[in-house]
Amino acid sequence: MAQILGLPKLSPTMEEGVLVRWTKKEGDKVSPGDLIAEVETDKANMDFNVEDEGVLLKLLVKEGETVKLGAPVAIIGKAGEDVSALESQAKAGGAAKPAAKPAPSANPAPAAKSAAKPEAPKTQPKAEPKPAAKPEANAEPAKPASHGKLLASPLAKTLAIELGIDLRTVTGSGPDGRIVERDVKAAAEGGGARPAPEAEPETEAEAEPVAVKETAIAVRNPRQMVPDADGDFTDAPTSNMRKRIAQRLTEASRDIPQFYLMRTFDVAPLLGFRERLNTLLGDKGKVSVNDLIIKAVALALRRVPDCNASWEGDAIRHYHRVHVGVAVAIDDGLVTPVVRDADQKGIGSIAAEVRDLADRAKKRQLKGPEITGSTFTVSNLGMFSIERFTAILNPPEAGILAIGGTIDTPVVQNGQVVVGKRMTVTMTCDHRVIDGALGAKWLAAFVDLAEHPESLAL
Repeated sequence: MAQILGLPKLSPTMEEGVLVRWTKKEGDKVSPGDLIAEVETDKANMDFNVEDEGVLLKLLVKEGETVKLGAPVAIIGKAGEDVSALESQAKAGGAAKPAAKPAPSANPAPAAKSAAKPEAPKTQPKAEPKPAAKPEANAEPAKPASHGKLLASPLAKTLAIELGIDLRTVTGSGPDGRIVERDVKAAAEGGGARPAPEAEPETEAEAEPVAVKETAIAVRNPRQMVPDADGDFTDAPTSNMRKRIAQRLTEASRDIPQFYLMRTFDVAPLLGFRERLNTLLGDKGKVSVNDLIIKAVALALRRVPDCNASWEGDAIRHYHRVHVGVAVAIDDGLVTPVVRDADQKGIGSIAAEVRDLADRAKKRQLKGPEITGSTFTVSNLGMFSIERFTAILNPPEAGILAIGGTIDTPVVQNGQVVVGKRMTVTMTCDHRVIDGALGAKWLAAFVDLAEHPESLAL
């Protein structure tokens, strides 16, 4: 029996996604595990694999549209099935769950319980006199529902808010005059709106005047930059990634008790070791300071495993494997690909993997498993001449290490002042998991590894 497919949760932090492209078309047969679409989430472009077998009878979302988590995106079933009822349900904002409940014949059980089948249709029309008695503002037959409410799908309502469209001025083209996404887009482009009702609105919320600046601008794209009428500023709508980054950082700063531990150490041995490694590698590749730091972080977590943990409310979860997240800046925000089992990998392997992950991160080509599951994160701004900084935790991890740049500074060696090379690192700790003494112990282990870099190869 045909059923609606909803947009699945393709990453732990996903709340909505942009359907980049369909890899299957209407009429194609699909089996469990088949890739049917590519979806842009808050972190990367993810694969949307179907879990059922059947035929794609209807694609409900166009490429490039933003879809809320769980919203209907397609209908799957047997070839030739009538899906008109399911289409109406999907357009009406019905639940998109893999169940066959929407079919017209799926109501025998409730009917049997009530034993009052003939009376059901009689009671429903009697609920309509109230809207009929409303002012003429609701006189257009396509707009009011049986309870006097504006008929609009959840996606249409969300889009209307983003585009500054008054839904009372939009003519619906969906079932029973319901306003759907295409109607809001048409209104934004100036082709789907009707005059606003002249009657007084029913609620205070509806009585608020719409700003002239909003109605005067025809926004054709949710991400189009909107200039202020006086030219004082320009609003650049946020992407899914930027919204999620803002939400997660706000939650982390508000909900997690964070404190910071800072150490400055002699980075000259690490730089010398890197130079020797790159000489040996020749044209086979290059090792960066960041690659060596990732390895040192992983081995320090192995030496002090209590820092390789997370807070779970009623327990502290200790991870048996070391997966290091590496913060990578991309055009629209920040993504953190993961080097798995970094403590067990050679420096050359880590260097090659980080280069590949960073390159694909900037192209938005990372997959779900490549951006999830880290147990500790490294954030490096040293290449931008930042001497030191503090980083916000990446939940649920209990620690993140902020790496500053290499600084030439006067130091005392053997009673004489000489020029030394120093680097400052700052560890951000979740105080629910890592106390000050434990964090200091981990930092000491990290500095020992960094100042004796040959141990990284053991």
